[in-house]
Amino acid sequence: MASPRLPAAVRAPFEGRTWRELGYVLLGFPLSVVYFCFAVSFFSAGAGLLITFLGIPVLAGTLAMCRGFGSVERARARGLLRLDVGAPEPVRGRTGGALSWMGAMLKSGASWRHLLYALLHLPWAVFSFSVALALWTWGWSLFTYPLWQWVFPMYAGQAGLQLYGDDTHSFYLDSGFEIAFTSLVGLLFVLVGPWVLRGLVAVDRLMLSGLLGPSRLASRVSELESDRGVMVDTAAADLRRIERDLHDGAQARLVSLAMDLGLAKEKLAHDPLAAAAMVDEAHGEVKLALQELRDLARGIHPAVLTDRGLDAALSAVAARCTVPVTVEVELPGRPVAAIEGIAYFTVSELLQNVSKHARARRAWVDVWRSEDRLMIQVRDDGVGGAAPAEGRGLAGLAERLDAVDGVLAVDSPAGGPTTVTAELPWRV
Repeated sequence: MASPRLPAAVRAPFEGRTWRELGYVLLGFPLSVVYFCFAVSFFSAGAGLLITFLGIPVLAGTLAMCRGFGSVERARARGLLRLDVGAPEPVRGRTGGALSWMGAMLKSGASWRHLLYALLHLPWAVFSFSVALALWTWGWSLFTYPLWQWVFPMYAGQAGLQLYGDDTHSFYLDSGFEIAFTSLVGLLFVLVGPWVLRGLVAVDRLMLSGLLGPSRLASRVSELESDRGVMVDTAAADLRRIERDLHDGAQARLVSLAMDLGLAKEKLAHDPLAAAAMVDEAHGEVKLALQELRDLARGIHPAVLTDRGLDAALSAVAARCTVPVTVEVELPGRPVAAIEGIAYFTVSELLQNVSKHARARRAWVDVWRSEDRLMIQVRDDGVGGAAPAEGRGLAGLAERLDAVDGVLAVDSPAGGPTTVTAELPWRV
């Protein structure tokens, strides 16, 4: 492996990536010949047999075979190009029978894209194979020419590598200058070859992703299913938190309050002073229970957010923060309640992180609209080092935003400052 301290142009011919890409291109040519021959032969046979019923199973089998070729190509790309292309949606018939499966296969757009890949990849594989092999063989052969130039005078009976020759004239690369110049030309080919190879492989990457991967619709459906799972898990966790807070907080205080009032009732007849003291304590417990219920309600959906919007609600959150917070909200209107609530809880959680972990002296909250996006930025002058590690608060917040097509970006170098930017869709 080349040293990372060398320039990229010098490292490239010796990097593992370059040799893997070369292997991918060289292996792609014979595989593409096999794919093309099988695809054309069976597709032509199936199309010709469509005048009979036999054409349908032949075409369906051809598409299934091409999907198998696609699996091989995705595995090859994963191993040599480090490109992970997801498998397309599987083909399932409605009834599970053979006819249902054949119908589903013929209706599958992914299957036809696999057939198209088998047909289109051969001409590209021929071109990329020829260019890569020519550059590689000529480059290394000419670069190392000073090492094997002795072969010609010793075994071929000529002065060196023949550059030109006819019946009367011939030109051989045999002088010291010519040998050195040939080696320099070879070095140029060696240095340029990896970058040309990467350009060729970039086209393969596009073909793999566009033709052998899942469709945009299928990817979107999968993403929405994942987001729905995140939202369900988040809602369940919130319900458990609310239940736990009620059970351990207000409910426990109310139970204690009921017991104290019962005891006060028993003592009221024979010890009024003690009963009055117990009632006074119960009154304090009622105040604490009410405060806990207010805090819990604020954590579910604060009334100020519903009544007055994000500006007032975020100002209230900033007032409870342990460091001074400057809040600036510039919005032309109000988004839908769901987006407004997510924006509120995003800022609330980020300010909690500032209070607990940042060791900051000041913080700033900016909220504005940019085209069809609601932008949120929370900054502090703390120690930095925040990162959305798996299982931590920022990671959970990023998942919540992602569930509604939002984005969370964290910029927090060690030593600070920290800037967290969130984007949410603007929906009215």
